[in-house]
Amino acid sequence: MTATLARSTPMPSASRIEVLSSRLHGKGVFALCHMAAGETVIEYVGEVITMAEAQRRHPHDPSHPEHTFYFHIDDTRVIDGLYDGNASRWINHSCRPNCEPVEVDGRIFIQTRRQVWRGEELTFSYGLVSDEPMTDALKLQYACRCGAKKCKGTMLA
Repeated sequence: MTATLARSTPMPSASRIEVLSSRLHGKGVFALCHMAAGETVIEYVGEVITMAEAQRRHPHDPSHPEHTFYFHIDDTRVIDGLYDGNASRWINHSCRPNCEPVEVDGRIFIQTRRQVWRGEELTFSYGLVSDEPMTDALKLQYACRCGAKKCKGTMLA
């Protein structure tokens, strides 16, 4: 789905966010100021590669094969945030996210879904897809740690 950025949305500024230790998982991205709903926070950037190349590179870390910095643009292209990426690669998953990815002409922007408060961790729903059959073991492999009241328990779609 292609969308347009809100006209009143300022272009992303790295000075509005910081990467810190997260209670959700490893590192996370936190707001340094209040942000209104619909604001563009940051572009998800990195090396744009083919799906075949992403599969060849997988996993980035063999000891944690479920952890990557991939963002699927479409059926043929993936952004690999490990290479030439920015702070966006540290945005964690939540079943009740305050942000969402928006695709505009093949570029991915992270936009707020609602007002975000200074100091709040930024999250979006990963909606991961697997070619494997959905099993309890697969869900556990991609376990969600968001703590939302209606947590699905997995980062899988």
